[in-house]
Amino acid sequence: MTPLDRRGLLRIAALGAAGSLTAACSANSGSVHTDDAAGTAPSSVPPSARATALASAAPSTGGASALPALAAGLPFEITSGPRTRPEAALTFHGQGDPAIAAAVLAEAERADARVTVMAVGSWLDEYPEMATRILDGGHELGNHTQSHGPISTMTAEQAYTEIARCAARLKQLTGSPGRWFRPSQAQDCTATVAAQARRAGYRHCLSYDLDSLDYTDPGSAAVTRTVLDAVRPGSLVSLHFGHSGTVSAMPGILDGLHRRGLRAVTTSELLS
Repeated sequence: MTPLDRRGLLRIAALGAAGSLTAACSANSGSVHTDDAAGTAPSSVPPSARATALASAAPSTGGASALPALAAGLPFEITSGPRTRPEAALTFHGQGDPAIAAAVLAEAERADARVTVMAVGSWLDEYPEMATRILDGGHELGNHTQSHGPISTMTAEQAYTEIARCAARLKQLTGSPGRWFRPSQAQDCTATVAAQARRAGYRHCLSYDLDSLDYTDPGSAAVTRTVLDAVRPGSLVSLHFGHSGTVSAMPGILDGLHRRGLRAVTTSELLS
């Protein structure tokens, strides 16, 4: 992507805001905390012809080999990182207008920050080039289910299909299914969802301890205030693509983190 100045990106974001907005991921039942366990690799899902062409034309240079090793003894469900290190992770629910997503990424990069994008599989089906854009910017990709449905209400097989299809899409586009799984329309993994995430090969369910509430479109000042009033070392912050107010809030959030002595890093960096 050709670099654009910040003003141009914000104009693009404002125009795109009327398009596709990201659905909120509301809190659900309690956390599941168990030891790590490997699962079974998901089966592949045939992509569309357009997605295949785009993925083949622009393969990602990022992959699992680029990820730092994680600290030992992490629980299955993770809500925050260590409170002793001056770092926080901004995690984005990945769907919506790709112009807004690109604007968010550019704002992060302007501040030398890196983020984690929990991508929806159907979003990657429609915009496969975003996988390359995210990884080539030094950011991290994870699994946020295939269709972003209410996974906590699904049967075990339905939940597995949602997780496995997104994992297969990520692997096709990037060579890796991603390290992290986050349930859709839920903050925590239920026992059923946790079991299916393990079955699909994920060792961790990624929750968060700070909800920006940006999906409610309260305005950029409110989003910035919500994050900065509650952020601490080790925070995992929930944010969303698809909302122009989030783009506008990014400079204030990143500047505020800097003033507090906190670096914005990927989740893998936070937990390494």
